[in-house]
Amino acid sequence: MEALLETTILSLKALADETRINIIDMLSCGDLCVCDVMEGLELTQPTVSHHLKVLERAGLVGFRKDGKWRIYYLHKAKFGEICAYIEAISLSKDDCICLNVDTKCIE
Repeated sequence: MEALLETTILSLKALADETRINIIDMLSCGDLCVCDVMEGLELTQPTVSHHLKVLERAGLVGFRKDGKWRIYYLHKAKFGEICAYIEAISLSKDDCICLNVDTKCIE
């Protein structure tokens, strides 16, 4: 569970940026090279590459080589994992942290 928490936090931090959200949105339509993202968002190559590297480290995107090009794609299963984790922490459960807290203010 601890590893899942760490990877989820890394993913959520990566998504806490407007440019990276826009890149994810673009990739949701299909695989793209850096030049496509640059053109779509009107950003420089170093800026796009930086954001893609952050998303890649978080496990949200991957790439394949096509000659000299890197074609980026979404790891869609990772988004399902994030959604499942958020849903799980929002539900009451037997091992909930709140069971270890004295809840005097709730009756």
